[in-house]
Amino acid sequence: MTGTGVSDSAIDPATFRQVMGAYPTGVCVITALEEDGNVAGMVVGTFTSVSLDPPLVGFLPDRASTSWPRIQKAGRFCVNVLASDQQQLCRQIATPGPDKFTDVAFRLSDKRLPVLDGTIARIECDIHSVTDAGDHLFVLGRVLGMDVTRDGDPMLFHRGRYGGFAELI
Repeated sequence: MTGTGVSDSAIDPATFRQVMGAYPTGVCVITALEEDGNVAGMVVGTFTSVSLDPPLVGFLPDRASTSWPRIQKAGRFCVNVLASDQQQLCRQIATPGPDKFTDVAFRLSDKRLPVLDGTIARIECDIHSVTDAGDHLFVLGRVLGMDVTRDGDPMLFHRGRYGGFAELI
């Protein structure tokens, strides 16, 4: 039994999604450069800082992702923190298929990782570990370098919609 008096197996997936949707998340694009020079990438709303010493960050790709195996094979990745004005970029990269990076502007960092133009921060990592997490995986990245690349509002995802940050007055 959980603290709510409901057994774990009684949690309806739709209810789980609805309740967790009440908690907003930031939106990032995880990118990597494949051996053949193609860019692999995926949109995630599950990115978090994990440890200051050593510097670790984490995200949770879906096991069914076709992009994650390509990123994992590269062995390192860049977290591109999206700005609230990058919704079109987010939707394009979230769309499955081989053309998700067509006309997407980026540069390669000195660590040979794709850094998307216009993002508000970049965090470059080596894959530290990958742990089973149900229908997802928990990826820990050891931070190699990071920078705030421009001022701007972060993109947020809340209750199935994209938005930005609004300061309370």
